[in-house]
Amino acid sequence: MFSQLRRAAVVVATGVLLSGAALHGGAQAAPTTTDEAPSAQLATLREAASTSGKFIGTAVADHRLSDATYSGIAAREFSSVTAENVMKWESIQPQRGSFNWAGPDRLMQFAQANDQQVYGHTLVWHSQMPGWLANGNFGATEMNQIMNTHISTVMGRYQGQINRWDVVNEAFNEDGTLRNSKWLQVLGPDYIANAFRAARAADPDAKLFINDYNTDGINAKSTGLYNLVRDLRAQGVPIDGVGFQSHLILDQLPSDYQANLQRFADLGVEVVVTELDIRMRMPSDAAKLERQSQQFARVVQACLNVSRCSGVTVWGFSDRDSWVPGTFPGEGAALPYDDNYQPKPAYNGILTAFGGDPGGGDPGPGPGPGADCTAAYQVANRWNAGSVVDVRVTARQALNGWTVTFTLPTGESVTSHWNTQLTQSGTTVTARNVAHNAAIPAGGTLNFGFQTNSGAVYSAPVVSLNGTACAAATG
Repeated sequence: MFSQLRRAAVVVATGVLLSGAALHGGAQAAPTTTDEAPSAQLATLREAASTSGKFIGTAVADHRLSDATYSGIAAREFSSVTAENVMKWESIQPQRGSFNWAGPDRLMQFAQANDQQVYGHTLVWHSQMPGWLANGNFGATEMNQIMNTHISTVMGRYQGQINRWDVVNEAFNEDGTLRNSKWLQVLGPDYIANAFRAARAADPDAKLFINDYNTDGINAKSTGLYNLVRDLRAQGVPIDGVGFQSHLILDQLPSDYQANLQRFADLGVEVVVTELDIRMRMPSDAAKLERQSQQFARVVQACLNVSRCSGVTVWGFSDRDSWVPGTFPGEGAALPYDDNYQPKPAYNGILTAFGGDPGGGDPGPGPGPGADCTAAYQVANRWNAGSVVDVRVTARQALNGWTVTFTLPTGESVTSHWNTQLTQSGTTVTARNVAHNAAIPAGGTLNFGFQTNSGAVYSAPVVSLNGTACAAATG
């Protein structure tokens, strides 16, 4: 269905620019020519998911957004983003009545810039509570007021901008009883209904979810959750959806996963896979990665088969940023990209389940950086107050439109550029094709250049093509 570029690596050729002035004279890229026509629109996870009317999401780590490779993948591949931590209570209201909006606002701006939905996470949870709340001695009236004020303030700030909210998170024990959290101890079981009513008042248009883990198959915990959702909806409590975290273990995907989603959907609620990852005992190997790919595909297919399942969110996309190794010693490799931001077989499993085309060939563990293309970054001319840089990128697969990103040293600013549309945000530079060099045939080379305000000497940065880090050219 789709053609796509995967595992791109960047090559910078050794061509030398003679002077900034000469290059400003209109020099153009001269792609290598072959008999192959350029590919159609590149396939991404979000493109494939959109054909089925579903979203594909990822949790976003705020501290990684300044990394061009990370943010490039997050923007290109996902149609929904969830705050990994910055919307949790300890981050957003660290002191009573004092709200920290910096991280949440960055996520909102990122999503708006990339035409993405936002999934709010999370409003009422027993964990990651700030000390003043966890250790405070509050009566029921004050505790309820604290909860309602938090919900109305946070949701009110982003009213109309966040599509779905995890209103109550992880409220159950494994046996299906309510967790003995501070919320339950002080407010009793009605805290759940009260939280949803407060959330509806704060943003009538947002879809309101209850979210939990180990509820993926039909078991005591998921049945306790099912009974609660059924009963509260019968009482008119505005629960719109149920989130299934799906922090899974390789080869332990419940056989009744789809049936479980369906029974909740039959209550009339939306269902979402909210925090998917599939961890394994380390080290990983080709066989484990292939089974993992198949199991990611099965989760996606289950969502596709349940009409009220609106999408799937992976809890981060790269093993480099995964929470798993720090929580489960000896386990890892839980996500669709590896530590070097290269797609793993799991990426193809998700893509093909949504109907996308991985570009042919054996998905396998996948080659490392540089197998599909290579890149070179050449400072062609340098003087006290400036430098001229030439960037050349050779891709094994055809491109129809490209984005190249890299990081400059602090204080180094681009003053002019050619053969590209180029922007700079802080130290991150983003270069995009112009009309005449958008189509690059398989094996072809794109090139562009720019001038900076400094003659500082620095090591060549890692260059990324379409969000994927590339190997440096040699020789």
